[in-house]
Amino acid sequence: MVSRREFLRVGSLSVVGLSVAEQAALARVHDMAGRRSCIFIMMTGGASQLDTFDPKPDAPAEIRGPLRSIATAIPGVHVSEGLPGISQRAGKLAIVRSLYHDAAPIHETGFQLLQTGRLSHGGRNYPSFGSVASRVFGPRDGVSPFAILPQPIQNTGVNAYRGQSAGFIGDEFDPVIVGDDEADSLAGISRASVEFDQAPESVRRRYGDSGFGRLCWQAGQLVEQGVRCVTVNLFDSLHGQMTWDCHASSSGAPSTLYDYRDTLCPRFDRAYCALIDDLERSGLLDHTLVVATGEFGRTPRLNENGGRDHWPTVWSGLFAGGGIQGGQVIGASDHQGAEPIDRPIHAAELTASIYRGLGLSLDTMLTTDDGTDLALVDAQPVNELFA
Repeated sequence: MVSRREFLRVGSLSVVGLSVAEQAALARVHDMAGRRSCIFIMMTGGASQLDTFDPKPDAPAEIRGPLRSIATAIPGVHVSEGLPGISQRAGKLAIVRSLYHDAAPIHETGFQLLQTGRLSHGGRNYPSFGSVASRVFGPRDGVSPFAILPQPIQNTGVNAYRGQSAGFIGDEFDPVIVGDDEADSLAGISRASVEFDQAPESVRRRYGDSGFGRLCWQAGQLVEQGVRCVTVNLFDSLHGQMTWDCHASSSGAPSTLYDYRDTLCPRFDRAYCALIDDLERSGLLDHTLVVATGEFGRTPRLNENGGRDHWPTVWSGLFAGGGIQGGQVIGASDHQGAEPIDRPIHAAELTASIYRGLGLSLDTMLTTDDGTDLALVDAQPVNELFA
């Protein structure tokens, strides 16, 4: 029998030179992965829980904010008025309302924790779940295992690791950057197949003529081609543009909650729902875990500009496909949307849940650059998510 420690080591080697037992272990790794994939949609900037997936319609105006809420297909559950498609499809979705972390309230810590399950420490950057999947499972159908759309996140205020790369396991497991027009090769990905402008008009109309629409459609195309993990950065920069970072400040973070109502939520709703519908029609949704969340939440009380500031104490996320049990809400925040009061779920538990969705055992060990064996993540999956 090949040990679990050898299991990952095998995942980083070619078949040449392996023993019969090691070759058998490698085959089992690929069998476990099957057609499983993950699309991780980063709502860059930190989407407000109160103005997306966890509204508080009975709270005072300074907490509730200006957006109304609407009922969903789950009795008694509401979402923001800008998400009518999600409200109708809630029976297929799991809404998690108790995400949190207790690190510094900056974008970079959330990016690291969600994508690697850890914070960088002692100069060591930990690998993204997509890079780990690349190392363990390797390519499928000759296609790169891990891709980022459109670009890695940058310009988020602090010059720090954002959890988007292979870290200490080696840059050969870094993602392909699909939006890089200068790239010589997309490692088996057909660039023509991800040209949104060339998609049929009916497709572009369903997804919406927006950056969100293009990115969500591209993510589905990549999974169809065989990419195992796709990270979708709805924005790859935060400074000076409309993003989910709704400080309502003229100095670099101008987004307002009215931008949520009029632009961000409707565009997200249209693109996300089109992606879920297309994956379901193609039969890929059963094997594709789709996660959508930001890197933290927003303050329960409006700031002096009528916006909301950083708040990692609680936020929300959406899960669909990939064995997820839809029609449920997991966890709860208090009446102000300020902190979890039921089933607190640390950001690293989300990472662990992605590993489970990909079919990767959490008993698998990483070998660090100094030879230390390290667990994939110091957390357990949110098992209630899975049917």
